[in-house]
Amino acid sequence: MDIKYTINDLDEIADLLLEKSKSRILLFHGEMGVGKTTLIKTLVSKLGSSDEVQSPTYSLVNEYKTKDASIYHFDLYRVNDSEELYNFGFEEYLFENHWVFIEWPEIASEFLTDGVTEIHLELEENNSRKINIINT
Repeated sequence: MDIKYTINDLDEIADLLLEKSKSRILLFHGEMGVGKTTLIKTLVSKLGSSDEVQSPTYSLVNEYKTKDASIYHFDLYRVNDSEELYNFGFEEYLFENHWVFIEWPEIASEFLTDGVTEIHLELEENNSRKINIINT
């Protein structure tokens, strides 16, 4: 499912993503600056958190609270290998029934085999974006 959108459509895109996702583990693929964190901010808000969302580039993970659950937001851009993820206890986050949003998930592929939702974002002309949602 490929959908084109602009920043003005983020609320609708977030609603669609939450509706179409068959998993609480969402993997965000796309080049730097394509809008992964911006989309995650909207998703966190839609899930009922009023926490301030920032990219966890240096801390690796940020936790946001909702009334009923936690949302874990990972940015794996600076992770060098899967050993770092083992040392961090990354896999434990995947076995809880919380939302897990992962930017730059490629380094964690051995942890993320099935039962995830992959979101591929691409920059289009006129500053619009294209999103592709895949449930595995």
